[in-house]
Amino acid sequence: MNDEFRRPRIVKTQDLRVPNAYTLALDGEFREFAFNEVRAEQHAGQWRQEIFKVQLEAPLDLEIGTGNGVHFQHYALQNPERNLVGIELKFKPLIQTIRGALRKGARNVRILRLHAFNLDLAFAQNELNNIFIHFPDPWTTPRKPKNRVMNPRMLEIFWRLQKPGSKLEFKTDSREMFVWSLENIRQSPYVIEAETFDLHQSVWQKENVLTAFEKIFLRQNLPIHFVRLRKPIGEL
Repeated sequence: MNDEFRRPRIVKTQDLRVPNAYTLALDGEFREFAFNEVRAEQHAGQWRQEIFKVQLEAPLDLEIGTGNGVHFQHYALQNPERNLVGIELKFKPLIQTIRGALRKGARNVRILRLHAFNLDLAFAQNELNNIFIHFPDPWTTPRKPKNRVMNPRMLEIFWRLQKPGSKLEFKTDSREMFVWSLENIRQSPYVIEAETFDLHQSVWQKENVLTAFEKIFLRQNLPIHFVRLRKPIGEL
């Protein structure tokens, strides 16, 4: 782990000078299903039993950066036997994500206001199953690769938090970030199961769920880059 790493600082919900409907809903209407920055870090190792009230072997998946919740809601509804946690920093999409999921009948969902770089504070080793990362900030302008989510440190964290046999799925419209990410991935212990620089012209297109961002990029004729990784069974 990089000793020079500094955890990101974000303004806590309770310290906001001017609360709005979304910030109030986080700790109010949706408190059972949505967790602010403090509460998000209080349940590491206990999400199944304490929060979802399920058995230890029940799947617990994670989506990093839910946006307005299209994939999050679809996945939760299509996989009611799995439990799904989303993380998002912006209040409006955070509330839109969980509100939409609950309105559609999903109860196997929770959402956290959490920076991805603090993921290891909220979850314990081998606590997570599948991880989905769709269209994160590419950090190309200004050029700050260390802020990209598929950096070596985060790949180490994903590996440590995931159970053996789990998958990690990554999509982006940024070729620059994708190439950079693949370089890091190839140096990690993950096995690459799928890789393409044009998802919608590949054999994996039929299983894809279109997100709101993805529709915008497709209208701009931008190819979608996709990779799916696997933590092999038997690995710790």
